[in-house]
Amino acid sequence: MYVPKTYEEYQDIWQWQQSSLKQLYSSGKNSFIPNLLPEKAVSFSVVDTMAILRSKFGDNIDLALSPTYTNPNFPISELPEVLQSPVRQQTDGTWLKRSNMVGINVRTVGSFWNVVKYALTLPKFQDSIHLLPIWEPGVVGSLYGMSSWNINREFFSLELVVGFEHLNTVEKQLRAMVNILHLMGKTVGMDVIPHTDRFSEIVLANPHYFEWVQRHEFQITNHSENLHIAVQERILEFLRLEGVAENRQIDFPLERETFFSNAIEEQERGEILFGKTEDAELRLNRRVALMKHLLAEGFEPLPATMAPPYRGVEVDRNSEIVDEMGIVWRDFKITQPQEMSRVFGPLTRYKLYERLNDNQDWEIDFTKPRTEIWEYVGRKYSEIQAAFNLDFMRGDMSHVQMRPEGVPAAIDDHYDLLKYVKQRIQNQGTPYFGYFAETFLAHTDFMGYGDEADHLEASDADSTLGDLQSTIVGTPDFLQRFRQYLDLLETRSFAPNFTVMTADKDDPRFDKFYVAGNVLRMFVALFVADMPSYMGLGFETRNTHLGHAEHNEEYSKYFVFQVKDPEKATNGVFEWGKNTMLFHLLTYLKLLAEDILPVIAAQKTQWLIYPDAMTWKKVIVWTQNESPQFVFVANTDLQNRCKRFAIPAIEGVENHSLKLIFSTTLGVAEIDKELFFNGKHYTVSHGLEEDECRIYKIV
Repeated sequence: MYVPKTYEEYQDIWQWQQSSLKQLYSSGKNSFIPNLLPEKAVSFSVVDTMAILRSKFGDNIDLALSPTYTNPNFPISELPEVLQSPVRQQTDGTWLKRSNMVGINVRTVGSFWNVVKYALTLPKFQDSIHLLPIWEPGVVGSLYGMSSWNINREFFSLELVVGFEHLNTVEKQLRAMVNILHLMGKTVGMDVIPHTDRFSEIVLANPHYFEWVQRHEFQITNHSENLHIAVQERILEFLRLEGVAENRQIDFPLERETFFSNAIEEQERGEILFGKTEDAELRLNRRVALMKHLLAEGFEPLPATMAPPYRGVEVDRNSEIVDEMGIVWRDFKITQPQEMSRVFGPLTRYKLYERLNDNQDWEIDFTKPRTEIWEYVGRKYSEIQAAFNLDFMRGDMSHVQMRPEGVPAAIDDHYDLLKYVKQRIQNQGTPYFGYFAETFLAHTDFMGYGDEADHLEASDADSTLGDLQSTIVGTPDFLQRFRQYLDLLETRSFAPNFTVMTADKDDPRFDKFYVAGNVLRMFVALFVADMPSYMGLGFETRNTHLGHAEHNEEYSKYFVFQVKDPEKATNGVFEWGKNTMLFHLLTYLKLLAEDILPVIAAQKTQWLIYPDAMTWKKVIVWTQNESPQFVFVANTDLQNRCKRFAIPAIEGVENHSLKLIFSTTLGVAEIDKELFFNGKHYTVSHGLEEDECRIYKIV
């Protein structure tokens, strides 16, 4: 099959080759549509997309989009078999330890329906889809600063509802998307976030679930443990002055203990304070008015912090931001910061434990969990899982471990909120529900107190992101971390990912990581079959940026939030890269993997040359442990070719030669196209070019 080389040629050739390429997909010859640029895929019409899906899945696509099965209230246990989770037969979430995951910021593609279109470009072995947060965002439009439990209406597709009138809510469209991705054999995961926007509807309807401070100018005047009581009184005062949002009878004086208790459901309390879900403008106006009412007396939720020492904050006297409404905002900072200490001004955390000494010294009493809050968060996320048939969770900021002594000797049910959510969902009839953790496997006491590996095991994580995406291929950081992750893979209960790129790293600050070595990243991610991998949307065609890209819209990170700062603002849709040479090589890799991965996917890796933690050697070589059939070779040095070297003997293989079937370069010397065993090893006489990857077949 001819593979075009330039962006224009890709565009042109699709017009006359598309029928045969679609046929390769619908017939099952390929599990994705070869040569289909993601940018082209997300531009397909509903008619075109449905024609492709129906040719592949027949009447099952009608089941996936039916009014019954796209209703979030329809029990997922009663769905037809073809729409059930692809991992429903698993007894736990350890399937994530071999999953090749793709992360998608839905803002970059525009809607849940466009996620389906994009998935047409993903082969079956990229088998998990992680959706960045899908809830209504707060003040800076950050996806990670959720304002409510409502699904983000930005992700609604008008074109889909024109074709399918019953898919007239964003919730139904989300359920439809999950149904189709399950048909494709892909699992779908949500973000579980242990915080909200600082003045979210969640915070204002439940001030007792959060920690508050009272501030006057640059001075925190009160941060006592039960300051939320004064906040609750202030909220009731707002209702007396401004009235209720909905036309319903409330007798005043209303008791604080009654209004903020389970006697009034949160939904009802939210409608009283803000209005009905469908009236977004009223809800926003009421929320802003209530926020101003609280700020007038200096009440504000404590902002979230990251990394030790976590606790003990003060107002930053060098910061003042005046927003469009004339509100003056002050940033906070940690009083005794360490290297990674951060304060996230737009976010606030759930208050999960009581405080010591009325919080005078900012100390947490970990022996006294506030169980009502754990139950609340666990119930909310379990309801979302049940409504949309989700298969796993990505735990946001999983590295947070705030106990100064590290992981305690006895680990109870209230050790970690993300663990609590996972177990709550598993116990409601989905034991296969997995937990993918956002940690960076940093050294002790760096991102959290204690050892991150200990924390991941204590919190029942199945796999973790890691931080290979923050390194340049072939550097000491890359090789040392890679080797460390392989050691953790072998010795720990969780699996580190070989992370190619994330949305958080698709940012000008990190352009240097992706100038070269990108094919090698995907080569390793695919063919080290017993290690999970993670790739962010847009990597396939990402342009090489030697400096800041011409447009901010080229960076998916800038679509995580919505700000007006010219350095970070986006003013249009996501701009896909035009790097078709990268796309060409990755397409070729995916086509190879269609044949190779079914043979090796269930096997453990036999490392012949490990990543060298001393960084003296840049070549890595591996094969399979149980039944070796392929040998994978890569030179991680991006600047220098590797001279003559030897591939060690392969356990379980004798008197076989290695025949070259793939290389990322065309200049392989004839003598190295077939390697012969000399009784000790296989000699690669002319070595490898810089950044070169090869596959040899054992014959």
